[in-house]
Amino acid sequence: MKKKASPGQARPKQKRLSPDDRRKEFVAKATEFFSEEGFGGGTRDLARRLGVTQPLLYRYFPSKDDLIKEVYRTVYLEPLDTGWEKLLTDRSRPLRDRLLEFYRGYTNVIFKRKWMRIYLYSGLKGLDINRWYVGVVREQILTRIVKECRHEMGLPAEGKPTAPELELAWVFHSGIFYYGVRKYIYESQVIENKEQMICDALDAFLAGYDRVFGRGRVGGSVRAPVKVIG
Repeated sequence: MKKKASPGQARPKQKRLSPDDRRKEFVAKATEFFSEEGFGGGTRDLARRLGVTQPLLYRYFPSKDDLIKEVYRTVYLEPLDTGWEKLLTDRSRPLRDRLLEFYRGYTNVIFKRKWMRIYLYSGLKGLDINRWYVGVVREQILTRIVKECRHEMGLPAEGKPTAPELELAWVFHSGIFYYGVRKYIYESQVIENKEQMICDALDAFLAGYDRVFGRGRVGGSVRAPVKVIG
């Protein structure tokens, strides 16, 4: 039987968090809230979920947009700052090895139900999170991958990727991303060997890039643009 505290007995005090720790706690709990409820709820509901008053929440984040931006920075940008840029551009290693290591680490970050639900919710609400992140993926990941493909295949690596080159890279990258959506959002059947999935997608991409843009082009000629009818 639980012993009741006597009227004069003081309750143990909760540890007082520093402003920095309090801010981190708010971001962590807000991330959970947004991943479960989406972005439609107001700051009053959010403060109730956090177990604090609305004015206290506003002391740390003057608006819900400010909090959403901090969630974006913490969930989407911080994990990218892990030396991946150096890995992708380390030409002392074969490109396939670099890309395999990169996508192992990348999928370890994004293949989480919380990460994907926030991303999909923000897209449905038309928030900037998706546009910001698409820009980061295009400039910091796919552009570098295209340039490294050019270098690996003996092509001039300088200059911006062409639209068709980036589109092929997006098809490859999005295929890996959608594996995570099917597994963690739709909970549909996928091959459980993630390593095999990445290897197969990577081999298909590298062979396809060489076939379409590299020295493996038929006759070494550039393809004519596809004419759209209708």
